[in-house]
Order: sequence, then C-alpha cells, then structure tokens
Amino acid sequence: MEILRVENLTKVYGKGSTRVKALAGVSFSVQKGEFVAIVGASGSGKSTLLHCIGGVDRPSGGKVVVDGKDIYSLSETKLAVFRRRKLGLIYQFYNLIPILNVEENMTLPLLLDGKEIERDYLQELLVTLKLTKRLQHLPNELSGGEQQRVSIGRALINRPALLLADEPTGNLDSKNSQEIIELLKLSNKKYQQTLIVVTHDQNIARQAGRVITIADGQIVGDEINVHFA
Repeated sequence: MEILRVENLTKVYGKGSTRVKALAGVSFSVQKGEFVAIVGASGSGKSTLLHCIGGVDRPSGGKVVVDGKDIYSLSETKLAVFRRRKLGLIYQFYNLIPILNVEENMTLPLLLDGKEIERDYLQELLVTLKLTKRLQHLPNELSGGEQQRVSIGRALINRPALLLADEPTGNLDSKNSQEIIELLKLSNKKYQQTLIVVTHDQNIARQAGRVITIADGQIVGDEINVHFA
C-alpha cells in the first residue's frame, strides 16, 4: 500500500544571481512499513526534500501526497493540523519545550488536538524508550540521548502515517547514535511505522531497507538493501 508519493518536486530559493535550485524534479513513492534512508553530500537537497515531505517547507512546484492527501492543496491551518496528526518529525537538535517535562513533551501533540492520552500506549512507549524513571524531568536534566528518545516518543504518540527523521543522530556520540537507530528500527518493526531518515552516516544507511541518494537536488540512486531484515 502506497503511503507517500512525491511527484516532480521542485524547490527554488532566491532570485536572479542568488537563485538556488535545491530540488529539481524529484519523484518517488514509499510503501507502508518501509524504512528508507535518504543520503547525499551536504547541500545535496536531502534535508530540503524531507522538510517538503513533512509540510514544513512549501515546495516551488510538484506534489506531495501522504496517505492519499495532497498536502499542499490544504490551507496553512489545515496543513498544520494534518502535519500534527499524520506526520511524526524528529530533528537533530530535539526541539523539546524547555519548560515541559518528559511526559508533557511527549503528549503535546495530543494536548494540542484536545485528545485524551492513551495511558497504556504512553506507558508502552516510555518502557520501550527507557524513560519510565525520567517522566517528570525537564529537558535540561536529560542527556542528549534521552532528549532524542523523548522526541521519538513525541513523534510516535499520534501513531502517524509517516515518521520523518532529519539527521537524528547528528548531535550524539556513536553509542547513543546506535541506540537511537535501534529504537527507530524497532518502531518500524513493532508499530509497522513507515520511516524515512535523512542521514550522511553510511552506517545508518546500511541498516535501512532502501537507500535513495540525492545529488544536486535530483535522485541519482534508489536501491533496495537485500540484507535488510
């Protein structure tokens, strides 16, 4: 079942002599439950692509269809709601709210939607993410790895159609990096979560089921990892 379709996506920044074409006609699709790594050199357009898929950076042209919905046909208000409900976003620098504790940060998308917290599911996530003893801690009382685990929990709390991670281990040491990747792989397997990760780390790319390579705003490679399990 197709969960994402990207059609002829373009993104241009600036005008005249400062004009930069970050994306130049990118097209691909992703099936439900896939784990896809998007790789490329710095400036290749991979993060721009992820941000356009995630509804946080409007493209100059083309379509992004998530779970059957052309997201850029929506108004800004409706897109914000769709993004909160259907897209789980994980960033390199966590983006946690400093005055909220672990539980509040994780459940914020539900609270913004006026939804009740599924306590059993929250507890399951806390156990999986090894955060049960950190529930009342603020972000500045957590390690980098713990903060990233909170951001993963926040991304998963709404059971999104897509989980999108932009360099999720870029701010972590090698031990914490592998732990975060194992958690993302677990979410892919345990919760059948469709996962797209932008990374420059070839070790992470090798653990994905599919690797899309971007260069100069275009797809130059799209390979299945036959060893993925």
